[in-house]
Amino acid sequence: MPSPLPDGLGFRVLATDGAARRGRLLTAHGTVETPAFMPVGTAATVKAMMPETVAATGAEILLANTYHLMLRPGAEAVAALGGLHRMMDWPRPILTDSGGFQVMSLGDLCRIDPDGVTFKSHLDGSTHRLTPVRAIDIQHKLDATISMVFDECTPFPAEHEVAAASMRRSMDWAARCREAFVPRPGYGLFGIVQGGVYPDLRAESAARLIDIGFEGYAIGGLAVGEGQAAMFETLSATVPHLPTDRPRYLMGVGKPEDLLGAVARGVDMFDCVLPTRSGRTAQAFTRRGPLNLRNARHKADPRPLDEACGCPACRRFSRAYLHHLIRAGEILGLMLLTTHNVTLYQDLMADLRQAIAEGRLKAELEAWRNGLARGDVSPM
Repeated sequence: MPSPLPDGLGFRVLATDGAARRGRLLTAHGTVETPAFMPVGTAATVKAMMPETVAATGAEILLANTYHLMLRPGAEAVAALGGLHRMMDWPRPILTDSGGFQVMSLGDLCRIDPDGVTFKSHLDGSTHRLTPVRAIDIQHKLDATISMVFDECTPFPAEHEVAAASMRRSMDWAARCREAFVPRPGYGLFGIVQGGVYPDLRAESAARLIDIGFEGYAIGGLAVGEGQAAMFETLSATVPHLPTDRPRYLMGVGKPEDLLGAVARGVDMFDCVLPTRSGRTAQAFTRRGPLNLRNARHKADPRPLDEACGCPACRRFSRAYLHHLIRAGEILGLMLLTTHNVTLYQDLMADLRQAIAEGRLKAELEAWRNGLARGDVSPM
């Protein structure tokens, strides 16, 4: 087992299969086996799930969001309650997104300058400011196990010169974040590679970040409309520039098919709202593709959502019952579907970890892809 760095995280690659890695991340709040998917707990909760339910899916690390928590209840309020781990009763690792993506998504409500961003809250219109130093201070108050640098998420599409200016601003901010971050054993700060879909800019960004030095390296600015093919091309051009002895994190991705391709290209960590958001909108992910539980074809279907899944929805209830809950507007239906989706994503990661360790990743990827492409088979 890897030992924590004197002032950071411990990470070790246990096995490889092609570019894919089976790793282990050691933090102040416990161990994370990689590849890993982080359920998103934006406002200090994974929506529709209790903390123990999240843990029962196999999740070992969660993501929370700086932007949302700075607005409500406030970083100082969280600190007064003992930090995120104590406040939300999640003693395991927590990674906090620095808020850059959310702030940039505000469009006309934000103004970017060389030192940071001034923006209006989407909640009440009040004016706020985020700078690299302030973003790190907030994450420290939240007691994030892994903090992220404050960056500008480059929009898509963007001309090369626009993407270059955006990336270089993010690299300047990354250096300021590094200076502001207070090292602690078992805690770490990740840099974020930007540069749009341009390989030369991605290489430049990675080199700048490595020169600064971080405990892990994230790949940002993808899954913003470029499409899966361009995303995979950008990953293939970016990952080889990242250190082999640090975790690699692809931000905000994605569908099961996206995870398969990214793991094959050497990514270790993921997050996305898709499994939880889909659960709250009556969509279930399965090994044979997604299901819409609102559809009438499920009305009398006695089968579980996924016969290979061990979540409560699949072990105890039929599709017909879940369909009934959704159509009746019962909260239990959304809770069960959310738990199922998070479990499916954790099962996928566990299968990929085992396949990499056993040197049979190609066959595992093919099995998952074939199942997802086959689609659901209706009962006779």
